[in-house]
Amino acid sequence: MFLVGLTGGVATGKSTVSNMFRELGVPVIDADAMARRIVEPGRKAWKAIRAEFGQCVFHDNGELNRAALRTIIFEDEEQRQKLNLITHPEIYKEMCWEAVKCAAAGHQYIVMDLPLLFEAGVMVAYMHKIIVVTCEEDLQLQRLMEQRHLSERDSKLMIGAQMNMDQKASMAQFVIENSGSLQDTCEQVSRIHTNLTKSFFHWKVRLFFGVAIGGLVGLVYLISKKDKLPNPRLFVHDVLKL
Repeated sequence: MFLVGLTGGVATGKSTVSNMFRELGVPVIDADAMARRIVEPGRKAWKAIRAEFGQCVFHDNGELNRAALRTIIFEDEEQRQKLNLITHPEIYKEMCWEAVKCAAAGHQYIVMDLPLLFEAGVMVAYMHKIIVVTCEEDLQLQRLMEQRHLSERDSKLMIGAQMNMDQKASMAQFVIENSGSLQDTCEQVSRIHTNLTKSFFHWKVRLFFGVAIGGLVGLVYLISKKDKLPNPRLFVHDVLKL
C-alpha cells in the first residue's frame, strides 16, 4: 500500500474529489474529520486549546467554538502557529492509525485528504504521489462565502492564510482543475485513479515490510534461544564449587 496526498485551497472542491475516490473504492482519510475528532470534550487537544486560548473559544456545553477560534487565528499568525502545534500532532496520530487499518485490509493505495499538506510539511515525505485541486480565484471566493456563510473579508483572510495555489500545483504530480462541471472533474479523477492502479510501488512497500517483519521475528527468535542457553559465568561458578 502507498499513500497519495490530496490537497488544495479552501473551497476548491477537495471534498467533491474525495467522494469521487470513495466511489471508486479507494479509502480516504480526511484530516478535517480527524481534526473534529481530536477536539471532542475531554481529549488531549481539547484540554490544550482550553489551557492556551481560554474559555472564550468554547461554548457553554464544553464544545469548541470554531467561529470564535477562527476569528483569533486568522488575524494573528502567532496564535495560528500555537493552534497548529497543538492540533497537528494529534491529527497525524489519528490519520496514521487509520492508515494502518487500511493497510491491514489490503488496499493498494489510500488518499490522505490534507488541506495543509504543504503548509505543515510534515507529511509530504510520506506521500508517493500528490494531487492538488484548484479552481479559479473568483469561484473559490464565491464558494467559500456561500458554503461557510462568511463575509468577503473573512473569506479572503482564510484564503490568504494558505499557500498560493500556483505554488501548490507546481509541487504536485497531478492537478485537478475544478472550475468546470462535475463530469469534467470526475473524468480527471478517473484518469488519475487508472494511473495509480497501474503502479507496482505497493508491492515494493509490502516486500520491504515483509522483509523487515521477517527480520524482526528472526531476531526475537534468536534472542529467545539465547535466553534458554546456560549463562557461561554461572556454569564456571558451578564447576568451581565442585
